[in-house]
Amino acid sequence: MDGSRGTARSARTSSTPGRRAAAAEAARRILLPLALMALVTLGLGLLLTKVMEHSTLVAQDEAVSREIAQERTPFWNEVTHYASMLSDTPVIIVVTAIMAILFRIAYKRWRESVFLVAAVCAQSAIFLLATVFAQRARPHVPHLDPAPPTSSYPSGHTSAAVAFYCGAAVVLTLHTHRHTILNALWWLLGAGAALAVGLARLYRGMHHLTDVSWGYVLGIFCVVVLAQALLLRPITARRAAPEKRAVRGAALT
Repeated sequence: MDGSRGTARSARTSSTPGRRAAAAEAARRILLPLALMALVTLGLGLLLTKVMEHSTLVAQDEAVSREIAQERTPFWNEVTHYASMLSDTPVIIVVTAIMAILFRIAYKRWRESVFLVAAVCAQSAIFLLATVFAQRARPHVPHLDPAPPTSSYPSGHTSAAVAFYCGAAVVLTLHTHRHTILNALWWLLGAGAALAVGLARLYRGMHHLTDVSWGYVLGIFCVVVLAQALLLRPITARRAAPEKRAVRGAALT
């Protein structure tokens, strides 16, 4: 009995450095890139609002918004209303929770669910940080939606749409990678939804072109960083494990 207790205690002790190493690796692969992205996003926002507010770029941003507003039609007003709703905050919260549960049930593990939730939360945190400090005014055109309390830069609807819809497409593609038609379908739906949301926000006068563009950059960055750390790296490690065992076996013989 004492021997078994000592063995269990030894196993727990020996696993502690492993957990610390895993936490340090996660920080290096996830937290550091996201922190850098937050700084870049905030820096660009301050540049647009404090340094370049009277620049040609900002003037062109306003010109694009005015031109789009002049071309509005009842049909596209209705279409973009529903496209924009795809990434409303309550919608994103609900569909992320539902998809996380479905991934857990389908794959019998938490990895895919954690990735999707983390991607959505990461872009949201960076977006909120930028809106608090940059505080860019929305385009000077009639707004077709109620203006939320957050500022125009970056487009949170766009970054959230990329994080959720493209993040879900990444997960599904990894599990159907041998089926070309299914992979094309996942990305048609995922990328199509994200593209529709960004264009709808621009059309409806809620964001400048640069706000939407950086929303895409932010969403894609969060998906790539978290997919690499939480999805792709474990798969690569699992595939490499038999090769390492074979090499060790050959060395021993």
